[in-house]
Amino acid sequence: MSEPVVLYEKQGNVGIFTLNRPKAMNAISHEVSQTFEKLMDEFEADDSVWVGVVRSSHPKVFCAGADLKSVSRGKQVSTKKGGFAGFVQYPRTKPMIACVDGAALAGGCEIVLACDLVVASEVSRFGVPEVKRSLIPAAGGMLRLPKKLPYSLAMELILTGDPMPAKKLHEHGMINVLCPQGEALPAAMELAKRITVNAPLAVREARRVVIDNMNTTEAEGFKDSMKGMVFLAQTPDFSEGPKAFIEKRPPRWTGKKSKL
Repeated sequence: MSEPVVLYEKQGNVGIFTLNRPKAMNAISHEVSQTFEKLMDEFEADDSVWVGVVRSSHPKVFCAGADLKSVSRGKQVSTKKGGFAGFVQYPRTKPMIACVDGAALAGGCEIVLACDLVVASEVSRFGVPEVKRSLIPAAGGMLRLPKKLPYSLAMELILTGDPMPAKKLHEHGMINVLCPQGEALPAAMELAKRITVNAPLAVREARRVVIDNMNTTEAEGFKDSMKGMVFLAQTPDFSEGPKAFIEKRPPRWTGKKSKL
């Protein structure tokens, strides 16, 4: 019996997704997209999981993009809810970390761009080579690269189709943590733990306010920030934070939305 094309496991409050088509360089097929979206539904519904990590089972490739064999057979590599790979447009509320230790190209790069944070090894490279095949990076590359990088650098990636090394992208802020080859997963888990020590609903609400107000006025942003505070004030963890500080102990977060 073959292994699932996307693996999922939980370590503490962290959910780990592993793209698992190593023989196909993790190319995104219809099955991968359907499985990834289903696992994302499970991840979002689980109150005990607060942060996600996306990694690869291939030692040198994160993801090579769409499976052209699947596409040629008329199989969709996108889902209605999650978009390409069942992931790049998924309406998630929890932070996601891309864990890259190799090549993230085309749709693979766009999966990375859909994540909130990126950990990559020094041998990793990223690119959107679609124009070399009379295509465009329509799974988010053209929209998200200019938000993650300076305009001219984003345009260089998009218009030349040439990949760039992780070191250069780290210098320009697209990559949060640069690590030695083979150390991407431990580094990603360490970053995840830095998030999971915090109140999970506060993390989610802070993420939401930032994303929802990227293109709003300050006045609208302040109004939405207050809305977030009102929501958090109704949760058990709102009183737990100050209480733990006063009692000089680590907080015991519940992640529950209601005091009832």
